[in-house]
Amino acid sequence: MYPGLHAGSTPDKPAVIMAGSGELLTYRQLEDESRRLARLLHEGGLRPGDHLSIFMENRLEYFTAFWAGMRSGLYVTAINRYLQPPEAAYILQDSACKALITSREMGSVATDLVELAPDVRHWLRYEGGGDGFVDLADAVADIPAERLDEEPRGESMLYSSGTTGRPKGIKRRISGLAIDDPASAPTTIHLLGGLFGFDAEAVYLSPAPLYHAAPLGFTTGVQCLGGTCLVMERFDAAHALELIDEYSITHSQWVPTMFGRILKADPAVLAAHDGSSHQVAIHAAAPCPVEIKKRMFELWGPIIHEYYAGTEVNGFVYCSPQDWLDHPGTVGRSILGTVRICDENGIELPPGEAGTIYFERDEVSFQYHNDPEKTRNAIHADHPTWSTLGDVGYVDTDGFLYLTDRKAFMIISGGVNIYPQEIEDCLIMHPEVADVAVIGVPNEDMGEEVKAVVQLEEGVEGDDAKARELMDYCRQRLAKFKAPRSIDFQLELPRLPTGKLYKRLLRDEYWSGHNG
Repeated sequence: MYPGLHAGSTPDKPAVIMAGSGELLTYRQLEDESRRLARLLHEGGLRPGDHLSIFMENRLEYFTAFWAGMRSGLYVTAINRYLQPPEAAYILQDSACKALITSREMGSVATDLVELAPDVRHWLRYEGGGDGFVDLADAVADIPAERLDEEPRGESMLYSSGTTGRPKGIKRRISGLAIDDPASAPTTIHLLGGLFGFDAEAVYLSPAPLYHAAPLGFTTGVQCLGGTCLVMERFDAAHALELIDEYSITHSQWVPTMFGRILKADPAVLAAHDGSSHQVAIHAAAPCPVEIKKRMFELWGPIIHEYYAGTEVNGFVYCSPQDWLDHPGTVGRSILGTVRICDENGIELPPGEAGTIYFERDEVSFQYHNDPEKTRNAIHADHPTWSTLGDVGYVDTDGFLYLTDRKAFMIISGGVNIYPQEIEDCLIMHPEVADVAVIGVPNEDMGEEVKAVVQLEEGVEGDDAKARELMDYCRQRLAKFKAPRSIDFQLELPRLPTGKLYKRLLRDEYWSGHNG
């Protein structure tokens, strides 16, 4: 399955619409433009197994570039558009990228890459050449919209967000099957139809950046099924609610921070929201605080589905609306791979005990590019078909999985394990807290102590009195040893638009000069 199949049956149907501008690409246009770009890349010497990178804001051409790479048998790397030049250059060099596609909006960050990533052969840019770049519109103008003689399906090779260290490419084997061979379709496409009811009638709202695995995978999956994607240039809670009604959205996907902002939207906007077309709202990327999810059920009804998975796709856990209502706080039961919970020595634990989450599959189908040690560390020492993302959690007696936190974020204070997520879920419910991160900071006697870094709602002053109020708020709701010993305030936390927090940056501020 791929979008070209719909270019013949529904050529004028929008494959993607940009929510802000209203610009769109029909299935025929997407097919023709991706064919031209694929030919340009082929003429430039790129062959199956080579690497293509996309470094752009959310825009129509993202999909042209992606499908050009997919139909050329390439590894396609979508780069976080908010990275600074040295960070993006690291990915280009590490992936042995041969061609970069960017846009004028990326400005000097993109042009700086020409010197920082000297191994890239082709620098291609929408809306203008110069500074070492070729103008893409000019470059493809005279290329016929004809298919390549061979079109093996490529693969995404996305990089981890680097929240706990330097990002690494998550690499899977290219099958060699043709892009129009149904057997080449990725697992995501089957999950879209089987779990969430996506089909050719779906109108899917994507409010997140396309460089992230879930938005890219779901939007391109919808195109494989013949539906229409409505892509927001950037997330705004009120606008998202308006779009659901304006475009009769049937499906959508969110991260928990977006839910929080929706719930804090103008009451008049919430009251005016109809949402009757909205059949399936999906969320993932981070655990959702129980109280926030309860309130979203009150707003939208029992349409909220959840899944837990990684870019590695080493397993897939799914939670239906009813499952969550019956088991508040769960992320669901595994439908792809058997969940194993192990202690620090790799010994499997019984239900109810928290440990590292592993998925058992027939084989481990991914590796971390250029990092065999990281790949080895992701695989259980005694069970070569068990792999982990580094998350910590437990299963109950019914097989439902609950996430506790990432292993790398666990705080060990006086020999006691403390999981920041529970404390963050508590603090975010305070009406004056807009965002929060809980980290361990050095303590001479205890090794670490709990600190909360808080972003307050606009107009609220962060002073000593407010810090004491928030610490008391936690002590009333959590065990004493979990409550923050101190609170700092920041105007904005270093959170990605995907919802992930660069917690490493916060930790580094406090651990500089310490061993830990």
